Amino acid sequence: MASRIVGYPRMGPKRELKFALESFWDGKSSAEDLQKVAADLKSSIWKQMANAGIKYIPSNTFAYYDQVLDTTAMLGAVPPRYRWNGGEIGFDVYFSMAKGNASVPAMEMTKWFDTNYHYTVPELGPDVNFSFASPKAVNEYKDAKRLGVDTVPVLLGPVSYLLLSKPANGVDKTFSLLSLGKLLPIYKILLNSSPAVAGAAWVWFDEPTLVLDLDSHQLQAFSEAYSELESCLSGVNVLVQTYFANIPAEAYKVLTSLKGVTGFGLDIIDGDKTLDLIKGGFPTGKYLFAGVVDGRNIWANDLAETLSTRHALESTVGKVNTFCIYKVVVSTSCSLLHTPVDLVNETELNEEMKPWLAFATQKVVKVNALAKALAGQKDEEFFSANAAAQASRKSSPRVKNEAVQKAAAALEGYDHHRATAVSARLDAQQTKLNLPVIPTTTIGSFPQSEELRKVHRKFEDKR
Repeated sequence: MASRIVGYPRMGPKRELKFALESFWDGKSSAEDLQKVAADLKSSIWKQMANAGIKYIPSNTFAYYDQVLDTTAMLGAVPPRYRWNGGEIGFDVYFSMAKGNASVPAMEMTKWFDTNYHYTVPELGPDVNFSFASPKAVNEYKDAKRLGVDTVPVLLGPVSYLLLSKPANGVDKTFSLLSLGKLLPIYKILLNSSPAVAGAAWVWFDEPTLVLDLDSHQLQAFSEAYSELESCLSGVNVLVQTYFANIPAEAYKVLTSLKGVTGFGLDIIDGDKTLDLIKGGFPTGKYLFAGVVDGRNIWANDLAETLSTRHALESTVGKVNTFCIYKVVVSTSCSLLHTPVDLVNETELNEEMKPWLAFATQKVVKVNALAKALAGQKDEEFFSANAAAQASRKSSPRVKNEAVQKAAAALEGYDHHRATAVSARLDAQQTKLNLPVIPTTTIGSFPQSEELRKVHRKFEDKR
């Protein structure tokens, strides 16, 4: 039974990357120093997954800023204001796009779906000239290979990249972001000359926008894109991954019909209804990378419950008898980027609660424990400890307060209604607070200008 991790936190167990970036931006360290920290982090993550027994280990999921900006760099889609003149994109252009510089502002950032993570929004228009400007995906695969770790290069899929973009300033709003004609040749260059030649057995495309409410034109773009790329995918297994929500039935139909695709990664945690679609029909001979370990929260999976879900999937999809390999691969539901790194660093955490939790390091172990259990190598002690932790959490006074439960059960219908009208409450509020017409707060982040960063650092130094 095989296992897979969708992604891993990049900052390091003790925020090594954060400190290295800030030092580089302040001019206190060199580009080589920053690259050394990044290389050490990547190698430790790859080795950690390999040592844990994970089979499908991702590469090209590391980023100095975010993975969408990395894709913009790979595609050479640099807005003209950054005065990039071609060639490989270096830190100067990369971080100018991310943070701005003394002359021009940064690119816009927005939330990555419904997470607290943000990404740099690509700016596109009819004049953009895509070019293969960053071999990062290839380099990371080769770096891992030199360490003896075989990885799966991850690329943000072409359609999701376009759908996550916005028209550049001055571009007519009627411009179609789904203009694949200039984009797909760059993906072809990468696929023809890079991962396949480097020896990767799999290539993985993230297409998270498939979980959105897409119209027929947008869904058609996925079919057209992968049909066009099919000729470049010969000889390599292709995985297309979605996450964060239920995939709509029509999108599921499009996804599982994509040409040249060997496997499909689906979130079974946040996409609980996706399981019904899978049971209703899954393409013969394909792999299902089943996201049954929650990649977004800090709680340990109930392993017995997860095994039950996994058995239900297995009975639907089956196994490849010729090679004795299950078609269903145990996976996290999404990248572990959204979790803390390692529970071992939480030295002041209450000891009762620790067994209830699983950070990225612990989730890697749990994914592989599930895979081994389904292959007939169940670690009874590990599963018993998990069952005890689940029982402890359910019965603990920290979670279950009987007084609160009794009070809630005693509530009557009238308890759910206010004794005074909204207008009366508003008058009372205004009398007490004297609010302006449109009251605002400072909750949230201020724009991180260089001046504000300096003031913040001076304040922190005085504490």
